[in-house]
Amino acid sequence: MDKYREYAKELVSQMTLDQKISQMLHSSPAIDRLGISAYNWWNEALHGVARAGTATVFPQAIALAATFDEGLVGEIAAAVSTEARAKFNAGQRFGDSDIYKGLTLWAPNVNIFRDPRWGRGHETYGEDPYLTSRMGCAYVRGLQNRQEDGSIKTAACAKHFAVHSGPEALRHGFNAEVSPQDLAETYLPAFKALVKEAKVESVMGAYNALNGKPCCGNEDLLTHILREEWGFDGYVVSDCWAVRDFHENHKATGNMAESASLAVNSGCDLNCGSAFAYLTQAVEEGLVEESAIDRAVTNLLTTRARLGIIGDFTSGYDNIPYEITDSEHMRELNLKATKSSLVLLKNNGILPLNKEKLTAIGVIGPNADSRAALSGNYCGTSSRYITVLEGLWEYLGDSVRILYSQGCDLYKDRVEQLAEPDDRISEVKAICEASDVVITVLGLDSTLEGEQGDTGNSYASGDKPSLNLPGLQENLLRTVCESGKPVIAIIISGSALSIGYADENADAIIQSFYPGAMGGKAIAQLLFGEYSPSGKLPVTFPRTEEELPDFTDYSMTGRTYRYSEHEALYPFGYGLSYTSFDIIEVKASSEVLGEDGVEINITLKNTGAMDGECVIEAYVKFCGEGEHIPGYQLKDFTKAFAGAGETVSAQIKLLPNAFALADSEGVFKVNKGNYTVYIGESQPDKRSAALMGKAPIEMSFTF
Repeated sequence: MDKYREYAKELVSQMTLDQKISQMLHSSPAIDRLGISAYNWWNEALHGVARAGTATVFPQAIALAATFDEGLVGEIAAAVSTEARAKFNAGQRFGDSDIYKGLTLWAPNVNIFRDPRWGRGHETYGEDPYLTSRMGCAYVRGLQNRQEDGSIKTAACAKHFAVHSGPEALRHGFNAEVSPQDLAETYLPAFKALVKEAKVESVMGAYNALNGKPCCGNEDLLTHILREEWGFDGYVVSDCWAVRDFHENHKATGNMAESASLAVNSGCDLNCGSAFAYLTQAVEEGLVEESAIDRAVTNLLTTRARLGIIGDFTSGYDNIPYEITDSEHMRELNLKATKSSLVLLKNNGILPLNKEKLTAIGVIGPNADSRAALSGNYCGTSSRYITVLEGLWEYLGDSVRILYSQGCDLYKDRVEQLAEPDDRISEVKAICEASDVVITVLGLDSTLEGEQGDTGNSYASGDKPSLNLPGLQENLLRTVCESGKPVIAIIISGSALSIGYADENADAIIQSFYPGAMGGKAIAQLLFGEYSPSGKLPVTFPRTEEELPDFTDYSMTGRTYRYSEHEALYPFGYGLSYTSFDIIEVKASSEVLGEDGVEINITLKNTGAMDGECVIEAYVKFCGEGEHIPGYQLKDFTKAFAGAGETVSAQIKLLPNAFALADSEGVFKVNKGNYTVYIGESQPDKRSAALMGKAPIEMSFTF
């Protein structure tokens, strides 16, 4: 037992039952007699410290996934934790222990973005379990900075455990039915990696039930898998007010006391909500043993001790000043992150633009000057936002005339309430006529996609009823394209949209996701070739929603690049560059897979005229027979920088588990037989090869 747990256990032994229970609610009161200060456990830091005033608003999680850069994601998380400490320190000096002011950060979200209609998908790292695991581990390590003595900078949280990805309107009573194979191969790997590799301090249960058992009261998940199989030793928190769903919606219990008991007995330590206030009654009725209460409170106080915010424990982060929050250094890192996250989907040669050859540009669209479109959900408040329009003004100054129109509302049929429908279309036509090139900025914002109750999208509870551009945006794009002027489409959204018309008619397309407060600056610099794009899609862009399985079907059949039989509009792992790369040589340590897996050394040459970063992706495919076997799966990636004309080395490491597949019972094994490994700048599907103009290199291995 470590010193933190020993201390926590000693504290618990001195508490009354009511005092113990008081510490199991997210807003925990002080116990002056024991030197325990008041503490609110609820804080958010999905892509920056959220909901507590000024903080750096980094690109949304889905945009961070598009960087395919673990090191950068870890650097961003470390910056987020620094700001969390700075804000916590300031709050403590002035006696502020309110919600969103603590060091227990309920991030990252490592659910699998299995269906593009899910509104909260932009909180995740995309559709792939391996990419999600790598991005999630990097974020956790950056937030926690766990030391050898067990102390941590902030406490990260893996959420939502498990199998949670919509529909939002049904989440409080929904039962996700999942096979052992899909559970093991798709829904659990990221959580397992965060626990076993990154030593995440907290895990949050999901609202939904899994195969008939509410996740926040699911002993199989919270005790058998999480603690016994994976060795988790942090605290488990319920999603907010999820415990009352046990009796109100899941009908698994009869009342609040029974629900609270089920949660605690199953392994839930902290209640975001108020249900655990009924634990006194539950103990009196014999529904839960006081020893289970002791166990939970010990877990909670151990985390507070590791953070150095209880008893005589202190932290080396206590003196981080408030002034570091949203500082120049943070803004520079934010800009770097946004640049790395932008994905170039199409370019017929129009990009990069040359401002010396332009007299006037049109900037049109509901997201062109929208701060809301920069941020995504679960965000803080930046001290400065740079929209696309503002970024272009800043970059061009007076050298090029900028003509701007909102074009249309984000989703309504008019901008002005008293006007006729499509009331900006004549202005759009006039701007197109006067411009050398037109930049359209379309898409969504977090009022249209997000969490139930957090969006203005009440008709779909935050989910998307369609993958089409909302409102009049498609008509706006058609009008611009029909003007005959060169058109660049910038899509700001947290998820895949059906942008087939843009693919056929626009000259270039950039997917920015929600790019953060510096988004407009990064986009302007990309448009004019200050750097080469390197982002890759962490999700598949399907052509239409008609090809998707039913939203409530949690089987992976037909979902994501791993199981879909449809050709994507833009595939997972795809993204263009302004420069070009050639893999000159790949050399494997062995053609036979052994206990150490295989190392693949890569020689990469930048054959273009610009410096740039190249994401090298490695996919593994089992060539034998089997039931529900994915075609191929991402199993490693690396990002290499090469100057124009430069040759560099990179390495891919495939451990034995990269070749393992789960059987129908969810048991992993490496099958005897042949495997194909694909090394390149995309996945090995025909659509990616056509878009990239080349296919990955194939390598054969035997086990």
